[in-house]
Amino acid sequence: MRRFYSAFIKSVAASCRGVLPPRHKAAKSLVLCWALFLAGCESVGYYSQAMRGHLGLMRQRQPIATLLGDAQLDPQLRERLQRLETLRDFAARELSLPVEHHYQDLVMLDSPYVVWNVFASPEFSLTPKQWCYPVAGCASYRGYFEEAAANRYADTLRRQGYDVYVGGVSAYSTLGWFADPLPATLLQREPWQLASLLFHELAHQVAYAPGDTEFNESFATAVEQEGLRRWMGQLEGSERTTLLLASAQERARRDDFVNLVQGVVSALHELYASELPPEAMRERKQQLIEQLRADYQDLKRAWEGRAGYDTWFSQDLNNAQLGTVATYHGLVPAFEELLKRHGGNLPAFYEEVVALSKLPAATRQQRLQALLPP
Repeated sequence: MRRFYSAFIKSVAASCRGVLPPRHKAAKSLVLCWALFLAGCESVGYYSQAMRGHLGLMRQRQPIATLLGDAQLDPQLRERLQRLETLRDFAARELSLPVEHHYQDLVMLDSPYVVWNVFASPEFSLTPKQWCYPVAGCASYRGYFEEAAANRYADTLRRQGYDVYVGGVSAYSTLGWFADPLPATLLQREPWQLASLLFHELAHQVAYAPGDTEFNESFATAVEQEGLRRWMGQLEGSERTTLLLASAQERARRDDFVNLVQGVVSALHELYASELPPEAMRERKQQLIEQLRADYQDLKRAWEGRAGYDTWFSQDLNNAQLGTVATYHGLVPAFEELLKRHGGNLPAFYEEVVALSKLPAATRQQRLQALLPP
């Protein structure tokens, strides 16, 4: 999937309440905060790599205002940075998102990903394994700043019998505790793709339910889609026509992909609820996955050979990977219905979503399920 954000960052950030002021730029204070956090943590090695990774990222920041003030700046980069500034302004003014000091800095990276997240599920279940973090609660993934470290941990889980998936993270949100920088690689994306990612990550700062990844990601996806619709609507001339067509085609392909995967997810749910012996269940599971691959090839032909999801399908498809699709899209229709009931009023919508995030998980899920179409 395109976007993930890391629970360990939220844990560390939230644990710094009262110790480190939000957006504090002094590395010494940040290290102190991390030291206090690690003192009560069992997985010192894991949080240590998170500390090193996040601090390394923050040290590489370059203020965008400074870059734009450089007369020798590459014209293409200048244009993209100015577009980012326009998107930030739109997010604050038209979407009521808490832009504040976020994405005012640029970080140059050698990789298209800033973090790698590890997902795991049992062999015969789509219920993801949960990792719990102080303050932030539980999440269905575990993040690493180094791909090799993520793969080592993934191998450990595989040896324990889990289905495992490692997904690259292009950006993450610290939920407002720090001024989030923008990886420079994201500037290479098409304008609507950059807008989508920006709106999605900023939405995470509006509402966050500890331990409910599907709620958090589906809400952010719903805001992303509504924000993109409104942003595209205010464009003019040939730019609007071009971007509307390109983004509509991409969204249609994404919806086809989601529906395709959700179909096999439903079939797998039924299979795992059956009383088949393990060998028969394992064989049927593989048949469903192979059918999914075949159906994707048919879908590509309908897309005239577009290969946007080839990388995703090139991996060893399993429960952990298939489950990520539901995490990001399962409750989106519920949030869309909630926004509709508020007449498109985003602040009122946000207020109710925040209230939902504070409810017990079962009550929150029940209310959202009631908003889903039949």
